[in-house]
Amino acid sequence: MRPEKATIVADVQAKLKKSPFLLIADYSGMQVKHFEELRTRLAAAGAECHVVKNTFVKRAVKELGLPELNGALSGQTAMITGESDICAAAKVLKTFVAEFEKPPIRAGILDNVLLTAEQIKSLADLPSKDVLRAKLLGLLLAPATKLVRVLNEPGASLARILKAKAEAQG
Repeated sequence: MRPEKATIVADVQAKLKKSPFLLIADYSGMQVKHFEELRTRLAAAGAECHVVKNTFVKRAVKELGLPELNGALSGQTAMITGESDICAAAKVLKTFVAEFEKPPIRAGILDNVLLTAEQIKSLADLPSKDVLRAKLLGLLLAPATKLVRVLNEPGASLARILKAKAEAQG
């Protein structure tokens, strides 16, 4: 392989190593302004969209020991990676496809597991990582909050009784 091609494959590998996920979409027939809009929306969600030759992605995936993308790498392919939440990137793709009917999602990889387009769409329906963390924190704090209320109730009841008695005498 020529040195410049090896450099491109190494760059793709670096992006894949930094990212917990990889999404593959078909960008054929997209207008440049729509593609730029997609990149902007993905950047806001903490993801990046790159156009790379299919052979480079295949080689990078194979050398990293990731699952093969079983025919998803054909035609004009966009590679979406990110350093944070796959759900946010999948949500951006799903809403973008709903608006512009492009780019159709082909496949993806999450934690060394191959994902189908349907699985990626179902990930898009999940709440974001921050919302899930907030819900978990609420669940973890609920027992402590109830315990504090229970422990505080006898003192509060006594205070209400004393106040009522003082008002009755006053």
